[in-house]
Amino acid sequence: MYAVLQSFGLNGLQGFKVVVEADVCLGMDAFAIVGLPDSAVRESADRVRAAARNLHYRWPAGRVTVNLAPADVRKTGPVYDLPLLLAVLAASRQIRVPSPGTAFLGEVALDGSLRPVAGVLPMALAAAEAGVQALYLPADNAAEAAEACGSTGMCVYPAQTVTQVVEALEGETLIPPTEAIPFVPDSGPDACPDFADVLGQDMARRAMVVAAAGGHNVLMIGAPGTGKSMLAKRLPGILPPLTREESVETAKIYSVAGLLPRGSGLITTRPFRSPHHSASPAALAGGGSQFRPGECSLANAGVLFLDELPEFPRESLEVLRQPLEDGQITISRAAGSATYPSHFQLVAAMNPCRCGYFGHPTRPCTCSARAVQQYRSRVSGPLLDRIDLYVQMAPISYSELHGTGQQTSSAEMRQQVLAARQIQAERFEALGYQNVPCNARLSASQVREVCQMEPDADQLLKKSFDRLGLSARSHDRILRVARTIADLAGTEQIEVNALLEALQYRPQENF
Repeated sequence: MYAVLQSFGLNGLQGFKVVVEADVCLGMDAFAIVGLPDSAVRESADRVRAAARNLHYRWPAGRVTVNLAPADVRKTGPVYDLPLLLAVLAASRQIRVPSPGTAFLGEVALDGSLRPVAGVLPMALAAAEAGVQALYLPADNAAEAAEACGSTGMCVYPAQTVTQVVEALEGETLIPPTEAIPFVPDSGPDACPDFADVLGQDMARRAMVVAAAGGHNVLMIGAPGTGKSMLAKRLPGILPPLTREESVETAKIYSVAGLLPRGSGLITTRPFRSPHHSASPAALAGGGSQFRPGECSLANAGVLFLDELPEFPRESLEVLRQPLEDGQITISRAAGSATYPSHFQLVAAMNPCRCGYFGHPTRPCTCSARAVQQYRSRVSGPLLDRIDLYVQMAPISYSELHGTGQQTSSAEMRQQVLAARQIQAERFEALGYQNVPCNARLSASQVREVCQMEPDADQLLKKSFDRLGLSARSHDRILRVARTIADLAGTEQIEVNALLEALQYRPQENF
């Protein structure tokens, strides 16, 4: 006796169709799962057999063989529990064989209840593309799966137990399909702390507006207590709201990582990730036997904040090069490879030296000149060359702490950012640039076309290029920052003042 069902698996961030075939024949009692299953899939044998018994089904006598096709692709996780159990019951003629347009996902508990699994959103998207009409899965995964329905006509049916699924297939009890949650991005200023809480640091606040307006990476350098972490945590609040495309892409990453809140749909706020400085290369880049995404990918469409930058292991920092340059990161292992999007804004903070008080106006530094250089050299030149804005943080004075002046709020700063982003969007659309959301994403050839300078500004950049010994990458980054500053000012060409401000954000000679 034979039965076949549809399910879906996960390879990195892409879902793929899995055909679950069950065969029951005479012979000694045995249960075999084939098709490159991992340990979690092999353990399904014991889970589904106990669940069938507790649901008062008869486990078929003889040899039971389940094949997960395609047989040359590794299957991981407990997602195949539900289709595996239903296939065995259908092969032994205890339930009706589901129609070909039906698919199943979910982990089965020993009492027959369904537990949520990771990676449902990309698998549901793959199911919709494959023409699946009905997708049965655990109720806790239904909201994210419903986001894949769109105009495809696929219905997502949430179930609490295997019995509910069987009764729905037999036509005894109907399960209402889940409706997609309307996508409404959260308001940035309301979802984050307010910049009005930050006292002083006018240059740093201005740098944050420039960074948000152009999508630029930032490095803040200053003594402890100057507000570096406060500024970083408030940056997401002035960024533009998430687009639906960004939300779907980021939600897929969180779904694969098992971090998407149960019962929720898409991600509605820009991520803010702040890993500890002891993070390993795998923690930042991702990896493991199941290609789990790392912090670089979890910060997609948001902010990756690295506090105490020189304290991170050198090999961990070096993995940032590819995502900063390409906007994606590829994880390669013996079992295969996976590519995750990593379009994040890097915000880093560091002390000027190990003790933290090099150059402080009142507190003496206890580090030698060699110790200062060794501390700063922990961050490699190629990584520093990928940072657009360097901000020197001065200590806060007593008058600034007790001043009565009103600081600019996040809502006001966000209006400046949105106006500059609108200018960029209109420019990119007129030039036919595809998938370029901000100035920081301009390619080298696009920089030449977009970043037109006045003659005086061109002469200034030429002199600065020779005097500062800039690389080609640094040259382009200065132009991108100057373009953003000009957009904030509402000028079409890059003027001298915009270029001077962009040069001000380059590192000092003693860095």
